[in-house]
Amino acid sequence: QVHLVESGGGLVQAGGSLRLSCASSGIAFSINDMGWYRQAPGKQRELVATITSSGATNYADSVKGRFTISRDSAKITVALQMNSLKPEDTAVYYCNALVLTLSQRTLEVWGQGTLVTVSS
Repeated sequence: QVHLVESGGGLVQAGGSLRLSCASSGIAFSINDMGWYRQAPGKQRELVATITSSGATNYADSVKGRFTISRDSAKITVALQMNSLKPEDTAVYYCNALVLTLSQRTLEVWGQGTLVTVSS
């Protein structure tokens, strides 16, 4: 079973930067796509950025040019560098991974979330 643990959230002023990290642990055949989602108060969870096992990335329009997703060479951790933060980026950020288990089942795994607060 794979577990995801996020770190790096906190309080930052508008225009500042934060870096979120997500570490995976456990046993799996492979970890395929990984990504970051966020949920602001009173809103639905939305995609922020994803990265495939081969390094292809996808970003929400609202964060393009400001956020960068990356993945380590072992493909078991994923980071989100967030620059030029805006108050509307305030949300709980969740790490997500598509995992292929040893029994060849595909599971979607979520972290517990980390709060990012951007003050104006």
